[in-house]
Amino acid sequence: MKNIRNSINDFNEAKQVIPGGVNSPVRAYGNVGGTPRFIKEAKGAYLIDEDDNSYIDFVQSYGPLILGHSHEIVIQAVQQAAQKGLSYGAPTELETALAKEIISTCEGVEKIRLVNSGTEATMSAIRLARAFSSKDGIMKFEGCYHGHSDSLLVKSGSGLATFGETSSKGVIHDIAKHTFVAQYNNLDSVLECLKAHKNIGTIIVEPIAGNMGLVPATQEFLQGLRSICDKEHIVLIIDEVMSGFRASLKGSYPFYEVKGDLTTYGKVIGGGMPLAAFGGRAEIMDMLSPLGNVYQAGTLSGNPIAVSAGLATLAVIKQDTGLYTRLESLANQFSNGFMQIAKKYNISLQTAVRGGYDNHTVKSSCSSLLISNCEER
Repeated sequence: MKNIRNSINDFNEAKQVIPGGVNSPVRAYGNVGGTPRFIKEAKGAYLIDEDDNSYIDFVQSYGPLILGHSHEIVIQAVQQAAQKGLSYGAPTELETALAKEIISTCEGVEKIRLVNSGTEATMSAIRLARAFSSKDGIMKFEGCYHGHSDSLLVKSGSGLATFGETSSKGVIHDIAKHTFVAQYNNLDSVLECLKAHKNIGTIIVEPIAGNMGLVPATQEFLQGLRSICDKEHIVLIIDEVMSGFRASLKGSYPFYEVKGDLTTYGKVIGGGMPLAAFGGRAEIMDMLSPLGNVYQAGTLSGNPIAVSAGLATLAVIKQDTGLYTRLESLANQFSNGFMQIAKKYNISLQTAVRGGYDNHTVKSSCSSLLISNCEER
């Protein structure tokens, strides 16, 4: 049994000044029990807690650290940027460089705007989609997670065609009533919902859902959504905050060949720093202020430190042409090992691997155990 005395003391002290002792609820160990480990440093695949215990980190900060902790090139980029200043409140060439990197790599993205978190990216994309479609209603899917903005903290109601019910106190009914929840990988539920509610102008979906375990969309489902949105003039938002640059260099596109009208990104593009983005068709993106009348702003959006970390991370990914193939191999090895152990002890277990495409044949991997997988944004 590891000594975790310092973590216990740190947690008790944190609870006196921070609700629940954590700044994101997943970190509280509420669903698994025990005391969260307070981390003092990390390197590669390992975390070191305040009691000097070492842990293999299979989470990698919930996705951003595809290169591992404290990657030398990323750290060097951050240090060099920090020496020039932490924030300017003014545009930089770095922002344009990162925007070009994403646009040149990702399908369907003609213009992009940088923000600070996945929640901010999806919230802003939905506002923009509502403006473009001139319809208030949005559709999301049971089991998908798109951050904690009011429109998205909604669970399914009593029937497929009902509007959603709030899943958090503080979300008012007048907001939740515009969000409709359909069943993931079920086009019939989408059509039923659209038939019952004519005011839906936006559909948001994770192409590779990760918050209910790893549940990839089927080819039929995602391509069917694209066809429905085209026919009904609905804005399709593909949420790649988790899967972007993580499932492959081009995110989910190589698996489905489906482009969103808008796409959201996060995690990997910040290399461990607070950074996210939303982008898509130029005619939609140009509705944003200062060109259009859809307001979105952020003091730290495009922060030079975060952008430098993101640029360095993407540079390493693009240079390492075998990265995603190796990740796929490791994910399969990991998942197969768990299945063998589960079978030996007669434990019911499912695993899933979504991969893979490397940087040239386009091969990657996302792996998850279908037990309890909570995502932070």
